[in-house]
Amino acid sequence: MLALALGGFGIGTTEFVSMGLLPNIAEAMDVSEPTAGHAVSAYALGVVVGAPLIAALCARMPRKRLLVLLMVAFTLGNAATVFAPTFQTLLAARFVSGLPHGAYFGVASLAAASLAPVGQRAKAVAAVMLGLSAANVVGVPGATWLGQHLGWRDAYLVVAVIGVATIAAIMAAVPELTGFKTTSPLTELGALRRPQVLLTLAVGAIGFGGMFAVYTYITTTLTDVAGLRAALVPIVLMLFGLGMIAGNIIGGVLADRGVDRAIFLAMVAMAVVLAGFVAAAHNPITAGIGAFLVGATGAALAPGLQTRLMDVAADAQTLAAALNHAALNIANAAGAWLGGLVIAAGFGYTAPALVGAGLAVAGVLLFTVTVWTARRSTS
Repeated sequence: MLALALGGFGIGTTEFVSMGLLPNIAEAMDVSEPTAGHAVSAYALGVVVGAPLIAALCARMPRKRLLVLLMVAFTLGNAATVFAPTFQTLLAARFVSGLPHGAYFGVASLAAASLAPVGQRAKAVAAVMLGLSAANVVGVPGATWLGQHLGWRDAYLVVAVIGVATIAAIMAAVPELTGFKTTSPLTELGALRRPQVLLTLAVGAIGFGGMFAVYTYITTTLTDVAGLRAALVPIVLMLFGLGMIAGNIIGGVLADRGVDRAIFLAMVAMAVVLAGFVAAAHNPITAGIGAFLVGATGAALAPGLQTRLMDVAADAQTLAAALNHAALNIANAAGAWLGGLVIAAGFGYTAPALVGAGLAVAGVLLFTVTVWTARRSTS
């Protein structure tokens, strides 16, 4: 579990550190900050493309070998980011870095769930996801601080080192997973014919976008709106990460008690918190509290969505589990894009929170339809 979580730690660090370093990347590459936000979207689109392709094409590959190869690709993508000479090559490197993301979490989550005691699948999935949450407590603030003081490229160098450490940890500590059922590409692609899989993915793609609309531009929001010194931004990023850890644990517990209820509660809470962040962002203390709550409500949603997809995917669980992270990164790309649009339109750095609240409300409405459809089909 620790070896798998270390991979999540590296993935979480590279996914979120770009947001903390957007001003630095924009200045170094001589582009505007909303344009620099395309680096976040490029990574997210890599996840969207890589998750279904890798999950389907590698359906027959032994799971441990697949995990190792995914981390090798992840490490190479981040190394390419370090040496990217232009903004265009940076976008390409971020896209490549994102390709293994969804498949890694999908396979790791299924492996954890298959080893978990009865009634504790969501907690096992949350344990793997804990690396992603912990990245926002240690990895992202640390890499952001390093990037601010030594240069943004050094942050991605640290991520590449974490990738190498993960490869060694998986090879040494993860069992061969011989009891893990492999399938075929056609079987996995069958997930795309299941309405409940597609609806659940859409819920994540829409409802989760609010967190990213805010977090993508959190650095400038904190400095220009809340009046926080740039040197203190990593502390707020750490609060966001602590919120993710708390939300991840709570979300896992709630999902084991009732998956649908856990998803609904998380998204309603997210809508309320994001709407409140519009006012909270004007003060350093309330902005820090708001960042904690944004992270908590967002992370609380993930275990429920992952578990629900495993429940409704039948024999196509690998693709469904991987597609969960593709959906969440569609939310990442859409949130960053929509947040950049309202900022570029002159509405200010609190406007993304309102956009995010609207996305969360849309997610609640879509999930209500999803549950109603599922109950109607079984009645």
